[in-house]
Amino acid sequence: MTGTYLGMPAFPDAAREAVHDTTLRANLRHATHTIRDKRARAVGELEDWDRLRAAGKAVKDHTLRHLDRYLVQLEEAVTARGGTVHWAADAEEANRIVTELVLATGERQVVKVKSMATQEIGLNEALEAAGIAAYETDLAELIVQLGHDRPSHILVPAIHRNRGEIRDIFQAEMGRWGRPAPDGLADTPAALAEAARLHLREKFLRAKVAVSGANFMVAETGTMVVFESEGNGRMCLTLPETLISVVGIEKVVPTFRDLEIFLQTLPRSSTAERMNPYTTMWTGTTDGDGPSAFHLVLLDNGRTDTLADEVGRQALRCIRCSACLNVCPVYERAGGHAYGSVYPGPIGAILSPQLRGTGSEIDASLPYASTLCGACYEVCPVAIDIPEVLVHLRERVVQGGPATREGIRVRIRPARGHAAERAAMRAARWTLDHPCAVRAGERLLSRARRFRPRRLPGAGRAWTDSRELPELPAESFRDWWARERGERR
Repeated sequence: MTGTYLGMPAFPDAAREAVHDTTLRANLRHATHTIRDKRARAVGELEDWDRLRAAGKAVKDHTLRHLDRYLVQLEEAVTARGGTVHWAADAEEANRIVTELVLATGERQVVKVKSMATQEIGLNEALEAAGIAAYETDLAELIVQLGHDRPSHILVPAIHRNRGEIRDIFQAEMGRWGRPAPDGLADTPAALAEAARLHLREKFLRAKVAVSGANFMVAETGTMVVFESEGNGRMCLTLPETLISVVGIEKVVPTFRDLEIFLQTLPRSSTAERMNPYTTMWTGTTDGDGPSAFHLVLLDNGRTDTLADEVGRQALRCIRCSACLNVCPVYERAGGHAYGSVYPGPIGAILSPQLRGTGSEIDASLPYASTLCGACYEVCPVAIDIPEVLVHLRERVVQGGPATREGIRVRIRPARGHAAERAAMRAARWTLDHPCAVRAGERLLSRARRFRPRRLPGAGRAWTDSRELPELPAESFRDWWARERGERR
């Protein structure tokens, strides 16, 4: 499986190739428009949606401010109920912990619940290197795995595939992983779902070890919460003897009462449903009910560094609903793979550069993968101001060098190709600091109105290849203002 994003090109290069794929664009346009229209209707049913949104933001902000306290409380609660907690500073440590836990059971196969955290750290590849086969059980993740592909959407990882492509993948690959697809498989949703059900059922019944993530962790009780729509996750969470959950440290909420907010906002924002079809909760272990061994791996992997940035930390409020992807005009045209991360779309454009740093071309380019239209902020159920963070990260990329945030010095590698932009920004700063220079420039441009080009020269040529420069008004705003007020300029 091609699961790693290492070595991906910068976003503009990857997006340039993606926008010429007409099948991809048609798949994305149909899927994102359908999902966002349904979401708008589901959210519109609630008169108190704005208050729920504000409450979710407040809970997440409070938790992040006191994350150290709630994580310790969570560890104590999980341990008291028979679970074991492991702390992983980075992807390498998390992969080592999970691999050792699986090997200790004597098993060489695991089933997995859909988990973005395990994709983030490349767990499947780490397990494979240790001789352990990991089988995805979420339908969309199964399609991605069988297709030797990468996820391209948070909620619907195989959104870039249509039904015909999925049928072809099932027919070609299912037999290599287990039960083959039925002969003459049709491309109807019912037929494809039945083929997947039969293929996965034998995996569920044989598996002794399962790996999951979690949507939320409740600090006061040590409860893990998984939202899903198919029931495959519940099979993974209840049938195996050993359950290992890898969860980002930002997923904790203080109390069970706080969870009630997200039980309303997450389903409506993601699948446009009033209530999630399958919400599975478990607290430690219970004799004769579910797995007999439970391990929780708490993953940092750049999250505490993100927490130190007073602007960027709001990305950690994300509850992975994918609403921002479905309204983003850039994502709709470029698709998820162009972002070079398990977290695509607007949220990925602010989360990935903070978790991974901006040392690579792809991460330095992600803050620019946006029109700053603000649609992502409007639909976010926890009110993450993604445009604000994008501008903030652009500043860090352009400036380069050390950036100070709350007393912490973080070295940011400057992206290549930004020397001209830095020079232009310095020139603009000097000009705007000198009102006389601004007025002189305005007069000069006003007299040169007749020489307005139809296309910009140099680097601006690519911009005007697909756009027309706006017509210049006969009078500038400052001149109009001065004339209306009878002032002299």
